[in-house]
Amino acid sequence: MRRVLSFLGALWLGQAAVLAEQFVSDGIAVIVNEAIITYQDVERLAGNSITVLINQYRSQPEILRERINETKADATEQLIERQLILADFKSAGFNFPESIIEDTIQDRIKQQYRDRVTMTQSLRAEGMTYEAYRQRTREQIIIEAMRRKNLNPDILISPQRILNFYEQFKTNYAVGEQARLRMIVLNKKADDNGAAKQLAQEIIRKLDEGAKFNEMAKIYSEGARGATEGDFGWTERSVLRKELADVAFTLKPGQRSDVVELNDSCWVILVEEKREAHVRALAEVRDDIERILRQTESERLRKKWITRLKDKSFVRYF
Repeated sequence: MRRVLSFLGALWLGQAAVLAEQFVSDGIAVIVNEAIITYQDVERLAGNSITVLINQYRSQPEILRERINETKADATEQLIERQLILADFKSAGFNFPESIIEDTIQDRIKQQYRDRVTMTQSLRAEGMTYEAYRQRTREQIIIEAMRRKNLNPDILISPQRILNFYEQFKTNYAVGEQARLRMIVLNKKADDNGAAKQLAQEIIRKLDEGAKFNEMAKIYSEGARGATEGDFGWTERSVLRKELADVAFTLKPGQRSDVVELNDSCWVILVEEKREAHVRALAEVRDDIERILRQTESERLRKKWITRLKDKSFVRYF
């Protein structure tokens, strides 16, 4: 009997251990050295992005599930990276004056809150204590300092790399036929009864009598463009509504349209200049290419650094 009870007890303990392990695994997403990352931590970080995804892919459940999983995986890696950097700071024996934390918090109080009491109340509404906020601030300062130390912000990109990128992705810098336009737009009201078209025709009459197009646009054009005297800048055909594009791109530089009437508005178009479809010159896009290459190199160095930290750390996924 004693053996039977011992056996049953051992069996119960074994099952309890399995259940306990399952319970822990359900709560813990990753262990990084001595730090625990919970599924709740992941959900908290990914929460806003998941809300956006739900609104965006509400009618596509399979895509939604895939995007949510990707977002959670990315949030998990961000949290792992955070703990790896904090552990590296600690193991290296680095330190900094605690006064830096207080100075940072004081700056944030001035920028975001009226005073410390208001900040404490706001934190309480978010379910966070001041001590937790202070610790989070401390960690943010450490992580930023470690990134500056390990990732050189002054990455040099050689002219040859810029040229190679330009030649490889030249089609990305192709520009369609463009026209530099000024346009006067008059929106139709619900009970328009031809009023917008009549006003547009009156504007045409004034232009024919010598009024300047930009002055007419400033006076009559509705919306934000009126303040810029109707200036639409260099515009590709694909950007415009088809009815407007069909008119604008048949005009020659210096020519003006008659009234272009749409269902909801009336337009008068002036073409100031035109240029044929072309590939933007390297000089025009050099800064953009250099920025892309800097970002790419910075990301490569970041991944290399984090991989090195992972290799010397204990990281276990559940």
